[in-house]
Amino acid sequence: MDTAQIELSVVIPCLNEEETIGECVREAREAIEAMSISAEIVVADNGSTDRSAEIATHEGARCVPVLERGYGSALSGGFSASRGKWILFADGDGSYDFGELPKFLAKLRAGADFVASSRFRGTIEPGAMPFLHRYLGTPVLTMIHRLFFHSKVTDCQSGMRALRRELLPALDLRTKGMEFITEMLVKAALLGLKIEEVPITLRRDKRSKQPHLKTWRDGWRNLRFLLLYSPLWLFVIPGLTLILIGAGMALLVLPGPYRIGPNIGLDVHTLLTGSMSVICGYQLLLMGLYARQFAQVSGLIPRKSEWLSPFQKISLELGIVIGVVAAVAGFVPLLCAIRHWSQSGFGPQDYSATMRMLIPGLSLCVLGLQTIFGSFLFSLLRIRL
Repeated sequence: MDTAQIELSVVIPCLNEEETIGECVREAREAIEAMSISAEIVVADNGSTDRSAEIATHEGARCVPVLERGYGSALSGGFSASRGKWILFADGDGSYDFGELPKFLAKLRAGADFVASSRFRGTIEPGAMPFLHRYLGTPVLTMIHRLFFHSKVTDCQSGMRALRRELLPALDLRTKGMEFITEMLVKAALLGLKIEEVPITLRRDKRSKQPHLKTWRDGWRNLRFLLLYSPLWLFVIPGLTLILIGAGMALLVLPGPYRIGPNIGLDVHTLLTGSMSVICGYQLLLMGLYARQFAQVSGLIPRKSEWLSPFQKISLELGIVIGVVAAVAGFVPLLCAIRHWSQSGFGPQDYSATMRMLIPGLSLCVLGLQTIFGSFLFSLLRIRL
């Protein structure tokens, strides 16, 4: 079939699925015939040692070998070998109904860039989804995805999706394992693609063997990916929270001891704790800026972030000036503490009074040095290789 005539490619990743791959290919073929569209079925064989490839070919699929192991690798190999204007993919274990293919095609024809599916908006047959996946893992990951990336999807882990082929270079999908599903949805959201969602039916896995998905390992890999692709939530928001809490604690006791009721007294210990909180928070804030800048320059994150823009306007020279001013300001209370010490003949000090000068002074010096050297690193990360 001429590549220009193929409207849809159905891609099915496969690793030793001889029990179910034939039925999946037949379902996809019957749906294609019912819609009377020009389409192909591509089975991405990820190193099967059973009869999966033979069965898939016999049922009318084009089987392509993918040597690099991993769910993401298999799908990437299948995408590369496909030739359709649109791509739909789903697992080959029989849990997804390829008869629902028309729902996805209708959304694509209506102008959607990316069509996700929701098992929660559709039907989950008894025993089709493990308890932890249904009530903890997938809902938590979906909630985090919606919060971090301003998405409206209701099931970020569903394995049946469709997209426009021409968007693959922009998505620049890189992961090799089960987190491939998360990467695809995250990048679609970051690119601002038009994402639609359709309800589907999840059936019980029809294989007799254990599934490839490992609950805790793959759950962590997906959570890790969500965190790594959102420096704002991983670094910046926790950092700002620590700064605000620490600054509040420090300002409360900086003038002198503070009492809460008759039994609770706050003194320089609170000042020290608050100062450490500010320093740690500022370090997290800088790490967030570094991570976001690196991700943009290296192409890991496809678009610029609004929250980073104000910091990008700060030049290296301005950052150095701000750092020097902070460090110099920190020397002032340090000199006051030394002067106070000298007036007592360099003998024992009232630690409550002395520490109220030393702690803020040292903290400002540390923050100033962090700003100076952080400005150099931030400028270095701006250089596009």
